[in-house]
Amino acid sequence: MLTALLIVANVLIFILQEFVFGRKFVALFSLNLLFFKEGFFWQPLSSMFLHGNFAHLALNMVVLFQFGRILEALLGRVRFALLYLVGGVLCSLLCALYLLFAFEIGWQKISLVGASGAICVLMGFYAFWEKSSTKGLLVALLLMSFVPLFMGVNVAWYGHIFGFFCGYFWAFLRRKR
Repeated sequence: MLTALLIVANVLIFILQEFVFGRKFVALFSLNLLFFKEGFFWQPLSSMFLHGNFAHLALNMVVLFQFGRILEALLGRVRFALLYLVGGVLCSLLCALYLLFAFEIGWQKISLVGASGAICVLMGFYAFWEKSSTKGLLVALLLMSFVPLFMGVNVAWYGHIFGFFCGYFWAFLRRKR
């Protein structure tokens, strides 16, 4: 099961991040301005396997398990892997543009970590595929994107939204074919 392998990879990388390599590892592999300024081309992929803390990792892995096992069974391993990885990288690239915009207008320098964007790709794909779940998943997307902000927790809300719509559009294109 590829979903289980992705979860194990996320957990192992989190252990390395937290207990072996530390902050320098996060600076090199999170999605940040080094992507543009230094050509750190791996960041859109590598940032998907880093997490801010254990709660961030645990929440993401629960949702990855939930949607991953359904979509892996529906699509097969190869198509599921493409959806998760390519969709996640596409979401990261959109987030990178947002990071550049935020920096250019003087907000702040941001480093993004987490599988949330790729997981939201899965949610968006599922929302299109299973029409009866669309409204509920949109509500969940908005809650997980904005409620933490109101509680003072940093959340890459734009990554959730980019991911969801990348997944939804991917499913739309797949249905058209």
